[in-house]
Amino acid sequence: MSQYEPLRQPQPTTSKRPAPPPRPDFYMPAMPPLGLIHALETKWWEYRRRQQFRQRFLHLLAYDDHMLEDMGHCREDILWALHLPLKDDATEALMRRRAMRKVQQRS
Repeated sequence: MSQYEPLRQPQPTTSKRPAPPPRPDFYMPAMPPLGLIHALETKWWEYRRRQQFRQRFLHLLAYDDHMLEDMGHCREDILWALHLPLKDDATEALMRRRAMRKVQQRS
């Protein structure tokens, strides 16, 4: 690797859900069940997003409330997001709740 080659940073899973596969023009008997594959891919994506949320936010609960407030988080919000169902994206829900809290504080 040369000094001019950019360093690769690990990219987190994108917040976009996997897109459904396109419908084939014709069906072949040996084709895999596309709906099942898409459902499995979606469940895997949801599981990975929840794991990433836990890796990023679970260790923040060790800090005191003043430190969390300086970071822009609230202990109750993090605990609330940990108990969301798997189908809900906890990272997105936490960011929406954080934005609503900021709007309420301005009012």
